[in-house]
Amino acid sequence: MATFRDLLSAAKSSITEIDTDTASARIDEGALILDVREPDEYEEGAIPGAVHIPRGHLEAQVEGRLLDKDAPVVVYCAGGVRSAFAVQTLQQLGYANALSMDGGYGRWKDEGRDWKKPASLTPEQNNRYKRHLLLPEVGTEGQLKLLDAKVLMLGAGGLGSPAALYLAAAGVGTIGVVDMDDVDASNLQRQILHNIDRIGDRKVDSAKKTLVGLNPDVNVVTYDTRLDASNIMEIIEGYDVIVDGADNFPSRYLLNDASVKLGIPVVHGSIFRFEGMVSVFHPTEGPTYRDMVPEPPPAELAPSCAEAGVLGVLPGIVGSIQALETIKVILGLGDPLIGRILTVDTTDMEFRVFNLKPNPDNEVTYANRDRIRIEELDGLCAPGLDH
Repeated sequence: MATFRDLLSAAKSSITEIDTDTASARIDEGALILDVREPDEYEEGAIPGAVHIPRGHLEAQVEGRLLDKDAPVVVYCAGGVRSAFAVQTLQQLGYANALSMDGGYGRWKDEGRDWKKPASLTPEQNNRYKRHLLLPEVGTEGQLKLLDAKVLMLGAGGLGSPAALYLAAAGVGTIGVVDMDDVDASNLQRQILHNIDRIGDRKVDSAKKTLVGLNPDVNVVTYDTRLDASNIMEIIEGYDVIVDGADNFPSRYLLNDASVKLGIPVVHGSIFRFEGMVSVFHPTEGPTYRDMVPEPPPAELAPSCAEAGVLGVLPGIVGSIQALETIKVILGLGDPLIGRILTVDTTDMEFRVFNLKPNPDNEVTYANRDRIRIEELDGLCAPGLDH
């Protein structure tokens, strides 16, 4: 019967071991780093950028975490024993370029090389967000990004309600809410942040009660005011993403100009009767609202929901997509709707995507940000630009 030493010797004879100098060089060249220590060891310190999978979970988790089996991988543990067995397993799973770092993290740290104490979630947060943590594209690092993120909701109405609920549930750490209305009974057909007991309450106060009740991790900042040229820059500055649920053209254009000037991405949504649309206006990466709508249409061609009506569930669909796009922007996940417009017609349940290109006549761009003046807009919503 083989002993532990026999097994270790057999493992080391079948893999490639490298010293810490070589490991450091491979990492600098772009090799992935895999830490196979136990969670308590990892939390005390790790090589920056390491993917953490405890040795006991390696076979079950690695193919969902390290997707490219041809990529070079530097594997380490505390001293080089578990990493040897881990590399042997990785080779059996098809990872042809896995290397074990001899001496492990102990030698790496003793030599004064770069390390850090990983940020971690509390036990309560690990439980709350565990479905996120199982996603390789999110994991602990992504969840910490969400908890550190700041998102501003323009409106606590039909679109802002589902978007804010899902962002709070996802663990976005700071959610700002701008609204100056009271809760009305006519809102409750679609504005699910509110309820019948809060009719007459300020919408921002109702929204805060709902969001904090859903997730105490979330800091809800309320702005019980009309967004205008005198306050918009102060309000939106410092937020990572803005979710636009405005229902009028002056507010949309004002938000566009201010967000372009500050370089803040806007996740835009709009609804009309049975139809809706979503796009991501990222000033530094793609077209913006003025590229899509150079000037507002005549009022008779763009009645409000109060005038034309809206199917109550429609803003739930569009607002949820806005929340998803916001999370994608925060995490750098997938392909957000930058330069694209997603439309939905719920009568036929048909989704379409249209490309949106920058308008060469649009001067409200990030490159021209120093020329943009934030001022009250006239009836045509013409931008203020210094020449």
